[in-house]
Amino acid sequence: MLRSDNLSAATHELPLSGGRALTKRYRALLEHYGLRSTRIFPRKAHENGVVEQAHRRTKSILAQMLVLRGSCDFPSVEEYQCWVREVIEREHNALLGEKLAEERRHLHALPAMALPAYTSMTVKVRRWSTIRVLNHTYSVPARLIGERVRVLLHHDHLEVYFAGKMVERLPRIRGQHAARIDYHHVIWSLVKKPGAFARYRWREELFPSLIFRRACDVLRSFHGERADAEYVRILYMAATNGEAVVERTLRELLDSADRFDADHVRRAVRPERPSVPSVAIGAPDLRVYDALLEEAVS
Repeated sequence: MLRSDNLSAATHELPLSGGRALTKRYRALLEHYGLRSTRIFPRKAHENGVVEQAHRRTKSILAQMLVLRGSCDFPSVEEYQCWVREVIEREHNALLGEKLAEERRHLHALPAMALPAYTSMTVKVRRWSTIRVLNHTYSVPARLIGERVRVLLHHDHLEVYFAGKMVERLPRIRGQHAARIDYHHVIWSLVKKPGAFARYRWREELFPSLIFRRACDVLRSFHGERADAEYVRILYMAATNGEAVVERTLRELLDSADRFDADHVRRAVRPERPSVPSVAIGAPDLRVYDALLEEAVS
């Protein structure tokens, strides 16, 4: 038996009868593990008090352990998850002792096949090299424009497949109507129409760092309306020659306060190679070697 409140991920309200029913995905989850569902009454949160109290205490334990640890910083998400599991096991599960062991004896065996930890969907790549997944916009490589791709939506990331191969692995967006645009994906089409940059819907996503944002503002003060075209050319160089080297060049130009454009950045990123002088080497005179051999014999 699985008891929950009336959260929208598990239930939805029926508009005609005013009742609530399980969502398709949540019903499939229950059927996979052989569970039944019960719910508290709407607007009766106290009926789920035991679970809510356990959740509050768990968050309190983690907050206190972070204080004792002295830092909230972790080298990686994996290390943070490992730390959380250790704290819960030590500060929560270990205190349950016999109760937890008794509960485990009544649990049934898990199904032979695990329930997929992702949601699969098929979407079409739009003309701006983007896809829409659950009201969020993601960019994908421009070569996929007009194609249909398969998306596996995980809890923290999504995978994009085309022709049976994974072409992108993107962090999942949280929030409402947000976007994640990678300039490497869209710059190839944008550089053909640099004037579109000014009216591009996700324009703010095309600044890889604060240095690029400052450079765009300075270019506008130097070149006015041509600033967009100059910035797109610089962004194209970042995609083709490496973002780090272009950012370093922009920082030096900004610090110097001199007037610059995309050509200045190009010459610094890809300096012209010096011309190699033409050297003419004549054919060797073999009589010199003959003379040396004659002297050696004599």
